[in-house]
Amino acid sequence: MRLTEWQVEPGIGEDRAIYYAGGQPAAARLHWGGGLTAGQVEDAVLLARASQSTRGTARFASGEEALVDRLPRSAQEGAPIRLEIIRSAVSETGRLKRAQARPTDLPLRPAPSLIESLQNAGETVRLVRQLPGRDWEDIWAEAWSGSCDFPGGSLHFSPTPAMVLIDIDGALPPRDLGLAAVQPLARAIGRLDLRGSIGIDFPTLSAKADRKVVDDAFARALAEWPHERTAMNGFGFVQIVARMDHPSLLHRIANARAGAAARLVLRRAEGVKEPGALLLTVHPAVEAALTPAWRKELARRTGREIRVKADPALALEGGFAQAVPS
Repeated sequence: MRLTEWQVEPGIGEDRAIYYAGGQPAAARLHWGGGLTAGQVEDAVLLARASQSTRGTARFASGEEALVDRLPRSAQEGAPIRLEIIRSAVSETGRLKRAQARPTDLPLRPAPSLIESLQNAGETVRLVRQLPGRDWEDIWAEAWSGSCDFPGGSLHFSPTPAMVLIDIDGALPPRDLGLAAVQPLARAIGRLDLRGSIGIDFPTLSAKADRKVVDDAFARALAEWPHERTAMNGFGFVQIVARMDHPSLLHRIANARAGAAARLVLRRAEGVKEPGALLLTVHPAVEAALTPAWRKELARRTGREIRVKADPALALEGGFAQAVPS
């Protein structure tokens, strides 16, 4: 049976999801709890607003702040205000984009889980103990490296403060390289859960007819994905804008690498079948990121003693788990 559905795996410190279309992984989502989440409705305090402006800043009970838009004239600094979260905070190199919110009269609603967010969007969702095969590790590796290869070339992803930039590189003739990149690029946008502003640097094509061929192929590849885009310019650049309400895998993993690696090794530990205590061998920075609560949850889930060994010779992403005598 070739499934078309989201499969969600509840992890330690994160929930993971892959969308399977025709049985193949076509998109992915990664949710780290604890912060303001799109769909959440909570009372906050309006910290500041410029005179006559509809924009301001609010602080929630957790201490997290959000940018607020559509403020009514009656909203005053220091007063309580009920807000709906429209977009979670997004970490970028060198800065944090605060969450975005707007006033609402809706009843209070806690932060939705990943499953709830998908179901609220009308998606078909199935909870699984573990995602199939190596699908998650493969997608995670693409987000970690910021690159993926395809026959004849490669894609390179850079999450800048302005937008996610995607560079297409390869040895094929420019027109052939652009066409060869179209389907891998469309798949990568889904697998890395890219949203917001995306800039794509295709090979420069001097002939307008060649640009149109590649541009049309790319438009067909993204036909079912809601977005707006520019036509390819003379330098091969295309810009895409899509609604963004949560960080992508690329943003999550690129800007919290030790924490991301810690969560991955916990997932690997849950998959160990051999009997005995669990030994997690990790880089020291990953050891520091393994919170006591996460270690306790791993012990609860597996029913085993948990040991951690730091090895500075390991790469951050090179952590592994194994069974050892109790």
